[in-house]
Amino acid sequence: MISAFILGFAGSFHCVGMCGPIALTLPVHHLQGYKKMAGILLYNAGRITTYALMGMVFGWLGKQLWLGGLQQWLSVAVGSLVLLFVLLKYTGNRWTKGIHLPDSITARIKHPLGTLLRRQQFSTLYAIGMLNGLLPCGLVYLGIAGAIASGDVWKGAMFMALFGAGTMPAMIAVTWFSHLLSIRIRNRIRSLVPVVAAIMGILLIMRGLNLGIPYISPVMSAGSETVVHSCCHKP
Repeated sequence: MISAFILGFAGSFHCVGMCGPIALTLPVHHLQGYKKMAGILLYNAGRITTYALMGMVFGWLGKQLWLGGLQQWLSVAVGSLVLLFVLLKYTGNRWTKGIHLPDSITARIKHPLGTLLRRQQFSTLYAIGMLNGLLPCGLVYLGIAGAIASGDVWKGAMFMALFGAGTMPAMIAVTWFSHLLSIRIRNRIRSLVPVVAAIMGILLIMRGLNLGIPYISPVMSAGSETVVHSCCHKP
């Protein structure tokens, strides 16, 4: 699970670039002290809530594949997709530029988000964060890949929650201090995103190879879920 936090932290300056404009328009900049911090935390809590809910959904999806005895292939496939994404996305491949959600779906998120931002009310911060978490983002897609590979509803939720927690330091800083960090520093830290993503992909592949390495590539027993359930029905 530590990989989820590291992924979020390493990619947090990507978040600053993508979601920074929203963070800079939050209705907290007229507040002082603990009230301002409370507003910032409320907004980020909304984002993490959305990520955790997404983790539950995709963790459930992963569990269905695990119950079908596909846990090894699932981990290898998800890890391979992450590596492919990194290779195409961060090598300037033109094909990835066309990958985005339909405009109608994105508009359905941006419209209510814009409405809440225009209200400039403290009470809307949690909802703003939740909607912000739904905006399309390549980094979030990597987090979803990890949630699927977890093969469990609650582990998927925890993975995405820790991912969101990893993005918080940078998001809090950009909201509290506005332009404290220069573009040069942001770009240097953003360069870590593909490195961390590639490491995550490699670990997922190793996990599915049943190499017998504790914590990294433990042996997965095919059909283990079925055995557990059958034992419960013994007289």
